[in-house]
Amino acid sequence: MTPFSDERGSELRDLFFETAQELLQSLNEDALKLEKAPQNTEVIRSIRRTVHTLKGDAAAVGFHELSELAHLLEDALAIEKPPAGISLAEVAFTAADVFGATLAAYQRKVALPDPGPLKASVQLLSAENEPEATIKKSAAVTTRVPWTEYEMLAVDAARVDGKKVFHVVARIDPLCAMPVAARQLIANALGSIGRILGTRPESSSTSHDQRIDLLLASSELESAVLAKCQIPTVIANADCYELAHAGDSSDTGSVNSGSTGLLTDSAHEAIAAEPQNVPDKRSHAAETILRVDAERIDNVLNLVGELIIAKSMLQQATQEHARRFPKDSLRPRFADAMAFQARVLNDLQRSVMKIRMVPVEQLFRRFPRVVRDVAQRCGKQVELAISGQNTDLDKSLLDAIAEPLTHIVRNCISHGIEGPEERVQAGKPASGTIRLDAYHQANQLIVEVSDDGGGIDAGKIKLRAVSTGIISAQQAETMPPGEILDLIFRPGFSTADEITEISGRGVGLDVVRSVLHRVKGSVEMETRSGKGTTFRLKLPLTLAIIKALMFRIEHRLYAIPLNAVSEIARAREGDVHNVDTWEVIQNRGQVLPLMRLGKKPTNDCSQQKLFVLVISLGERKLGLIVDSLEGEEELVIKSLDDQTIATDLVSGASILGDGRVVLIMNLAAVVARFTEPIADTSGSGFLNAQAERNSGRRNSAEVRQ
Repeated sequence: MTPFSDERGSELRDLFFETAQELLQSLNEDALKLEKAPQNTEVIRSIRRTVHTLKGDAAAVGFHELSELAHLLEDALAIEKPPAGISLAEVAFTAADVFGATLAAYQRKVALPDPGPLKASVQLLSAENEPEATIKKSAAVTTRVPWTEYEMLAVDAARVDGKKVFHVVARIDPLCAMPVAARQLIANALGSIGRILGTRPESSSTSHDQRIDLLLASSELESAVLAKCQIPTVIANADCYELAHAGDSSDTGSVNSGSTGLLTDSAHEAIAAEPQNVPDKRSHAAETILRVDAERIDNVLNLVGELIIAKSMLQQATQEHARRFPKDSLRPRFADAMAFQARVLNDLQRSVMKIRMVPVEQLFRRFPRVVRDVAQRCGKQVELAISGQNTDLDKSLLDAIAEPLTHIVRNCISHGIEGPEERVQAGKPASGTIRLDAYHQANQLIVEVSDDGGGIDAGKIKLRAVSTGIISAQQAETMPPGEILDLIFRPGFSTADEITEISGRGVGLDVVRSVLHRVKGSVEMETRSGKGTTFRLKLPLTLAIIKALMFRIEHRLYAIPLNAVSEIARAREGDVHNVDTWEVIQNRGQVLPLMRLGKKPTNDCSQQKLFVLVISLGERKLGLIVDSLEGEEELVIKSLDDQTIATDLVSGASILGDGRVVLIMNLAAVVARFTEPIADTSGSGFLNAQAERNSGRRNSAEVRQ
């Protein structure tokens, strides 16, 4: 067979890894169904179809170890009903884990994991199923022959050509002096009436096995095939039967023509046709789904961003032209052209963004298995309820929050949900519930994880934080309950009394917050004693283009997402008061804590005016003091590397129509850093204090426009 080119092979492998993950997800889902309904033969057949597709796809890209494992499992699943005493669901779970680890090893190009657990499970199934298989097969073919996927593709191609395919089993005469030559003799004899598609042992093998298995494609009858096998003093006896069609469990090599995996029917036929010149039966129906590399979409999105910058430049140029030539007759035509361009560009932007959007269901689908496994290890009964799975989210954000969301779900089970006896004593059902929900709110996507457990004890958090040195006893006495609960997001914090596989290592929720900060999102938590806890992840709908509010701090231009600002208040320096380590003002009858990123005035300037941007963080509100406002603008975010800027307080930059550079402030990181118990007594301002902490590294306050 003509091998694929390196480039084509690489593309196929990338496609295989993508489709294989979907197959593993289906395998996990079916295993969960089978665990609840062990006698459901339709689910068993679905599992076998999934394993079969994975087998064929793995063989097609050269991953023979995975293909052989899937082949063994597929054979073992060829049963009418599950054998007594063996859980097929557990076998399927084991297979999903081993297959997943093997795929990961292929991707990372490291040593493959031990397939022993899966092989042991398959051996038990095969032992239970052997009597039934023996009844179905003749005595001549009870030994299973590991035909390769390529040989079975050739079988399909022969059938397309109108040929019959026979499995011939010949036994060499014990008195034959040349058993290796005997294999060649019978191959030559059968080759005269058809085409040999495969032999075991291989023709080049020096093995002295007395049995020969051959796959023969021929138009002759079975009697003619057996007649050709009669070679005196060479072949003692022979058996022949026509190979079963796809889906028949009587033969291990059958190929499911209904495969939905890496290779479609037409692709299988095309590969099989390469060496045999079989006519291509590709369907000419138009494809409705096109797989495109995410990098290509990102490139298009970047070009759209450049067009938006160009639009801003044109708008400023036309406005300048209008000021200089107010009576120019071309002004209305310029205005109409600009309006048309803006409308088309907005439609283009929305269309490109929709290409990147995928339903959150792609992420939520993995959690039934996660909840099941963690609950079993913790000895708890937990149900999972999912809603909002059709909500769309940018694919890059979906990938980014997968690990944080897994951390939260695991914590909800290990720390939040009580044990069955404790729940019953508290008047709750023995089984707890984890809820996953996703919905849009303004220009954000909200992902919620909630449990109906015992809630989080602020007193226990305070004691653990003091004992581990995260805060001092003096700080603990003055901290409000909201800040105490926020300590669970500190690195190294854990309330677990002992280290287990699930919890107690102090790694988890700090990762959640840091990842959310990187993607310009935030995480909030609400808890009620005895009722449960809710974690709320807030994510931007897009990371590329935002509506922003621009402002100045110490003559430097910054911007934050417009949807983060709930109110803009006016105040004077004389209205600012100090409470403990906070600056505060009265706003709508409530005390509003302030964040001052610039220098505090040193002279008597109580009448100096200032703007306060009111930022909502769940039920909390903070005010950001700025010197002046520059207006709203649609900004295209450009990422900055560490050599350009060395702080997480700035998430990116943008270029305005007049060529000025504006820094996009990472508001979540600013709030998190500002609320750390680090006092700034120098009066030099928060940004300058951060510059000192960075020890010579460039800070956002040092970047000049």
